[in-house]
Amino acid sequence: MKLIRFIVGRILLLLDFLTRPSPVIRSRKDQDSVDAAVSGLSLYQFKACPFCIKVRRHMTRRSIQIELKDAKTDLAIKEELVREGGKHKVPCLRIEDNNKDVRWLYSSDEICRFLDAKLDQLKVG
Repeated sequence: MKLIRFIVGRILLLLDFLTRPSPVIRSRKDQDSVDAAVSGLSLYQFKACPFCIKVRRHMTRRSIQIELKDAKTDLAIKEELVREGGKHKVPCLRIEDNNKDVRWLYSSDEICRFLDAKLDQLKVG
């Protein structure tokens, strides 16, 4: 089973690389606004997880730069995810607001909707 997952994961990574979406082009000012708006976010993920790939592709398409944390190969990151987020499940978006309050989103669809709403608030593409 591990071998099958490994092979399928590598195929997904290759397909992701070959069909990577084009990022939206923004003015420097708009991109700086987006970068500031997502500065308190980090994505816990596995490199070959299909749902993580979906979120990363969405981020690429929308030109969103979020810190990526590999919860599979980095034991400290994995422990942080379980300790603070409550479970070892990816993708997981850690959201820290200006008041230092933290919440966690575990669904790829919810994460994509959250990121879209964040951009909609800024009124940028």
